[in-house]
Amino acid sequence: MSKTNPGNFFEDFTLGQVIQHATPRTITEGDRAVYGSLYPTRFAVPSSAAFAASVGLDAHPVEDLIGFHVAFGKTVPDVSLNAVANLGYAECRFHAPIVPGDTISTSSEVIGLKQNSNGKSGVVYVRSTATNQRDEVVLDWARWVMVHKRDAEAAAPETVIPELAPFVAPEHLVVPQGLDFTGYDFVAAGEPHRFDDYEVGERIDHVDGVTLTASEHQQATRLWQNTAKVHFNVEARPDGNNLVYGGHVISLARALSFNGLANAQLIAAINAGAHTSPAFAGDTIYAWSEVLDKAETSAPGVGALRLRLVATKGRDESMTLRGEDGTYAPGVLLDLDYWVLVPR
Repeated sequence: MSKTNPGNFFEDFTLGQVIQHATPRTITEGDRAVYGSLYPTRFAVPSSAAFAASVGLDAHPVEDLIGFHVAFGKTVPDVSLNAVANLGYAECRFHAPIVPGDTISTSSEVIGLKQNSNGKSGVVYVRSTATNQRDEVVLDWARWVMVHKRDAEAAAPETVIPELAPFVAPEHLVVPQGLDFTGYDFVAAGEPHRFDDYEVGERIDHVDGVTLTASEHQQATRLWQNTAKVHFNVEARPDGNNLVYGGHVISLARALSFNGLANAQLIAAINAGAHTSPAFAGDTIYAWSEVLDKAETSAPGVGALRLRLVATKGRDESMTLRGEDGTYAPGVLLDLDYWVLVPR
């Protein structure tokens, strides 16, 4: 009997199955430093311990997406090692800031299954929960991924597609304990724009671009212990290309959004996300945002903006999301709907 793990194929998943993922991971200051070397991030809260303390966060949190990537990476060997592609996210809530010294563990429950019409693959829906060393939930989310079948002749399971909320309701957003933006330092943060300066429907071209390189995206994917074959092994895809991890594109776009959204300090939730086209080394990534909604919070001086973050291959100054036929415009790589916390 083989001692190696080939990963789960589509027919290995069952509805209601619960998976405890291996290898808890402790977050360190090294994660903060390497994240900053991979992505052009400049948000003041994760960049400055003094700034974080000035807004009520005495323990200096790392970038929210570090926690997301680490927690997501734990799920890969069991859920998406044999993936064709990661397809989307929903109902993702950040329950507490993650600080160096926190140890993240992740579990997942299979909440949906749908075999594709070609009989060679299927879509697996999971709900994952990340906890820290005190068994406190720091992050939970749903995602769906297309996974190869081991045997095309294996019987298809009953189709179950979970009903997922289109967005996290504002009243369900979790604001970090102690967060207070009443004494917010706009000069240190880098921009003067506050909650009332943004209008629903407004679009912001973030202007700057970053060209993907094979070494950087593979380093990032290894950093998160994401072992999906399509990111490293050219034999895993018929076209012989390494697919860039979708989370890498998310972090690049989030970092690029600083120009115009420098005061979007903390991610409170990811409502929905779709990787609409593959990205590869050599592609140059740009980003633009649209303000979808605004909400007040109970925290002093803190408001919430619901944003659409769009990453594109090449800059699209028209900021077009979809064509007249309703399909995504050429060049759109990522469509991410999320909530951020900003000063009022």
